[in-house]
Amino acid sequence: MNWRMATRRDCRVLAELNHQLIADEGHRNPMTVPQLEGRLRSWLEEGYEAVIFEKDGETAAYALYRAQIEEIYLRHFFVARNRRRQGVGREAMGLLRSRIWPPSRRLVVSVLARNEGGIQFWRAMGYRDYCLTMEIMTVGGIPTHDE
Repeated sequence: MNWRMATRRDCRVLAELNHQLIADEGHRNPMTVPQLEGRLRSWLEEGYEAVIFEKDGETAAYALYRAQIEEIYLRHFFVARNRRRQGVGREAMGLLRSRIWPPSRRLVVSVLARNEGGIQFWRAMGYRDYCLTMEIMTVGGIPTHDE
């Protein structure tokens, strides 16, 4: 697998992949691909970095993260739908940890509670539960159930 650091020119591809990530994980973000492209461009300008992983000449995965003094916050990690269950995610994470990210930093990722496949993947990668964020959705002050 090859990898390269993404640039502003990659924002459209990253946005298309991000749109798929949002759908696959069941996120309620309603942004369109052009809106996501603008957001990704801003993030890259504000200190986030992105890596594109390629296999057999096509994009296989991407990671968007922010490296801080004490930790790496992984905001997005997505494996292309046609590349899943082939070890691409595990290989990409291995490259991040061995060649891209500085050693000896805390690695942090947030996973939606409903994303059971994502939770299983991150646990298999060695991540452990740290906190649980809870919420109440309201409409006019009345709790709703987003199920």
